[in-house]
Amino acid sequence: MLGLNIDPAMLVAVAIFLVVGFPVHEFSHALVAYRLGDGTAKMFGRLTLNPIVHLDPAGSFLLVASALLGGGFIIGWAKPTPVNPAMLRGGRRAEAWVAAAGPLSNLVMAGLAALVIRVIVALNMINSDASLFVANVIYLFVIINVALFIFNLIPIPPLDGSKVMFALMNPRTVWQIRPTLEQWGFLILIVVMIVPINGISIGGRVVGPLLDGLVSVLVGF
Repeated sequence: MLGLNIDPAMLVAVAIFLVVGFPVHEFSHALVAYRLGDGTAKMFGRLTLNPIVHLDPAGSFLLVASALLGGGFIIGWAKPTPVNPAMLRGGRRAEAWVAAAGPLSNLVMAGLAALVIRVIVALNMINSDASLFVANVIYLFVIINVALFIFNLIPIPPLDGSKVMFALMNPRTVWQIRPTLEQWGFLILIVVMIVPINGISIGGRVVGPLLDGLVSVLVGF
């Protein structure tokens, strides 16, 4: 109809990520916040791996669209985990740990899936179309997790990386720039995601090499 060539393996990998990757990401935020003294996420029923309570329709749609359509930039998000920074033990540093927990969980999931790939290759287990399909799904799951690990650490609000950046900055500087960044951050992200340079978005040109390099390190090829 639209001439799209959708990869079935990518479709399966995205589906797995929606029911595993997003819940683990948000659960990690909630768990670290809870361990550091903030029970807000638990109070709202978010200290769980149940995907239903974490999925955001718009963020899920963008993940599916960006993964299936290509373009060098995979984006997506779940419902933000509610956190009350005033309840955290450790102030801004604690807020940074809570923010970083989500992306780090993506890196851990990527590492575990990459380990499976390494075992499959080492044992020469790809001996049929079915095993090749499974290996491709796992490999694509690695790519999605690494892509969102990198994407979420971009230091622009509302992404997790902005909270990590603010925690490392001088409080006075944060007070001066945070309101402006939070006001215009989403628009900046839209520009980064959409504006192309020679057919590839600005974000894709930055994230692409990082993505390729990290995936290669994890899977070993």
